[in-house]
Amino acid sequence: MPDWELADRIRYALATQGAVREKKMFGGLSFMVNGKMVVSVRRDGDLLVRIDPRRSGELLAVSGARPAEMGADRPMGDGWISVGPEATATGEGLSFWLGVALEYNARIRNEDG
Repeated sequence: MPDWELADRIRYALATQGAVREKKMFGGLSFMVNGKMVVSVRRDGDLLVRIDPRRSGELLAVSGARPAEMGADRPMGDGWISVGPEATATGEGLSFWLGVALEYNARIRNEDG
């Protein structure tokens, strides 16, 4: 089961985003904005964040971030980061990662037309 408290905090933070949908996927509860995944609350308490692959190196340097894996030793690629619970425990930490994900979401949405 995902961290329901974190899921509630994300619901609240995304309330002004318009078309938000929740979907069970990636071993947790994913939040979609305008049809594209932004973040997923995972069973282990981590937050899976969809990021701009060009920012991967920069964002992996942030405390609590590491490359995302789908199962044991199966990297998800540069567009995905796992963020440990300690990095999202504060409102500031969660806001940072949601901001990163929403910025990329808006850009790919605009590129899609």
